[in-house]
Amino acid sequence: MKLAAVGVGNAGSRVVNRILATEKASNRTLCGGDALLVNSTAPTFDTTEHVPEERRLTIGDAYWEVDEIDVDGDPDLGADIAREERNEINRAFDLIDFQRIDGVLVIAGLGGGTGGGAGSVVIDQLKSICDVPVYAVGVLPGASEGPRPALTAARSLQSFVDRADNVILFDNDTWLPDDPWRVSATDAEDVDGLDDVVEAEETVAGDAADATVATDGAGEPGEARETDGTEVDDDRLMEAYGRANVELAERLVALFAAGGMEGAVTSETQLDPSDIMRMLDTGGVSSIGYASIDLPSSGGLTGWLRTLRELLPWTGDEATDDDEATDAARINGLVRRAARSKLTLPCEMASADRALIVLSGPPGTLSRKGFESGRYWLEREADIVDVMAGDEPHDGSATLTGVVLFSNVTDVPRIDAMQELALEHQPTPTDGGWRFGMTQPS
Repeated sequence: MKLAAVGVGNAGSRVVNRILATEKASNRTLCGGDALLVNSTAPTFDTTEHVPEERRLTIGDAYWEVDEIDVDGDPDLGADIAREERNEINRAFDLIDFQRIDGVLVIAGLGGGTGGGAGSVVIDQLKSICDVPVYAVGVLPGASEGPRPALTAARSLQSFVDRADNVILFDNDTWLPDDPWRVSATDAEDVDGLDDVVEAEETVAGDAADATVATDGAGEPGEARETDGTEVDDDRLMEAYGRANVELAERLVALFAAGGMEGAVTSETQLDPSDIMRMLDTGGVSSIGYASIDLPSSGGLTGWLRTLRELLPWTGDEATDDDEATDAARINGLVRRAARSKLTLPCEMASADRALIVLSGPPGTLSRKGFESGRYWLEREADIVDVMAGDEPHDGSATLTGVVLFSNVTDVPRIDAMQELALEHQPTPTDGGWRFGMTQPS
């Protein structure tokens, strides 16, 4: 499936940049250069090495020059600026080749003013000029970021759901350490290194620079500051956000770029873009699970015997029962691990309307029996009637990966908690504020 990727705000820009890096590292094609970043001038384009400068649109210049208004955290201002400059946004859309894509992916941090406010306007503008589906990826703020981002995210989420064809959510509260914002001065524990899906030559420090910029109150990266008597370690925070961005990009590419891997062979159950579209046409919010298995080395006697069976004409089609059982069990277990993994949005999978399974790996390991067993298990376990599955055989791969999409999930405690927090801190009518449940002004 070919999608244009549009990052709005600081978080969205960084995730799009990471998607392009993941494409390169995995030899897959999701957007193939059809990327665009839309941001205000306050959050600078400091980590966009994979996005050409001509595909970075800055909005709000006039506001900043005259009033020096801080867009961050103010979704109303972000939306107003985007509407004011919608002609510039539409001109930037000319860089997207709508004739070659199957849809558009708008990515934004819902707790920020630019992402949460301008993001809904970007979706509106896209829907008005193109006929392909417009999906959104919303990043939810962590609970430790305080009530203000939760308030913004609660408003922005409803606005995105009302506008986009489907909203895939990523919950920072689930993926960040318990309290990445604060560490004692004596705490020298290192954050785990980033996954190998990024380029081998990139270092942890480089990926930390790709992290989502900290929200209200955060200083420049590398500063140590005191908040309520506790030191705030910005380096650790940036590394934590950088890892979360990598995890999200990895899942998006594995899901949407299925079948777009260079060197992939023809699949008997290859997914068509229309299949993924049908899974997502439920609307609402969705979540992604992911798991991978490193396959045993092909070296040694076992690997030599398997290669010999595949090459000799009188034995090539005669895999042993043990081989078949091992491959089937591995695939079945992979589907279960992906479904039960840490989801991008924690939810009750039985509350989903539909589910999609995508498996990728060497052709000889994608057991049809295991494939069907895993699908049948998911149907029973999640009580979902509409479960679709497809695979992506790829010669030379040393890893089996499984991705599960849960579409239109409704039992989501994280959203309930975020809305309750926002409700407790909503402005009163006497403050000229909004009532909880209102969407962004149209």
